[in-house]
Amino acid sequence: MQLKIIAIGKTDHSAILELQELYSKRLQHYIRMDWEIIPDLKNTKSLQESQQKAKEGEAILKKISTTDWVILLDEKGKSMTSVEFSTFLQGKMNSGIKQLVLVIGGPYGFSDAVYQRANGKISLSKMTFSHQMIRIFLAEQIYRAFTILRGEPYHHE
Repeated sequence: MQLKIIAIGKTDHSAILELQELYSKRLQHYIRMDWEIIPDLKNTKSLQESQQKAKEGEAILKKISTTDWVILLDEKGKSMTSVEFSTFLQGKMNSGIKQLVLVIGGPYGFSDAVYQRANGKISLSKMTFSHQMIRIFLAEQIYRAFTILRGEPYHHE
């Protein structure tokens, strides 16, 4: 299985980029993971929230193939412990899915079309985080999940 993370908006925060790259490099030992960054929309001040979500949704859907298994990072998604998340990933790998896509939306979330395409939703926390920070949290949790699956000493219960 391959893993792809789609995120709205590039970041120019060097610390975020460094940590994102750190976990991406660590994950190379376990799985092929690609980042697909969709540029921020231009002139969003003239757009209503629903229009912005629709435009971002169109861009997200262009990056997803019909065979992808799509999971949205959504505040109303299923909460999991790190061990449960590792079991979730193992289940997806065992099911024969070619590519698992995790999607980080824009500031207003996802359009109805993206929700309809999704196969599920997960929440990393009940708290709200910036769309830049969630990239690091997600990458770290994916790394943690693989160390759990391999019985490596990164995660402590």
